[in-house]
Amino acid sequence: MNREITQPRARAGQFSIQLSATPRGARLARLLATEQLRSWGLPLETPALVVAELAANAVSHGHVEGRDFRLLMTLAGDVLRVGVVDTRGDLLPCVRAPETDDESGRGLVLVAALAVDWGVEHGPSPRKTVWAEVAVVGA
Repeated sequence: MNREITQPRARAGQFSIQLSATPRGARLARLLATEQLRSWGLPLETPALVVAELAANAVSHGHVEGRDFRLLMTLAGDVLRVGVVDTRGDLLPCVRAPETDDESGRGLVLVAALAVDWGVEHGPSPRKTVWAEVAVVGA
């Protein structure tokens, strides 16, 4: 009788891409992230929402004319770290409760609700990285 010996699949990987700081670049970030998540065999919905919100914020609030943003994803075990690097290190994100009739302002509230943790790293100047860690347990 043959028994196949199986070992747990190594759960590690990195993905990085530079995109234009435009609405099209933000949409492309989500699409490319979704394809990378699929290739890693990970769930798509929560990480894709986090990527979409962070990329949209980089385009809306971190945009400097002529400069791009970078999407980073690092998988380590059961945690996916999503980072978006923009060139507005002087403008820090903040979570605020939007008024009920506001059409925007809920992105980081959503990220904070979906992520295990999130934060901001500075540098090198003039850059900052807004990151969020998402649990991908059991995927």
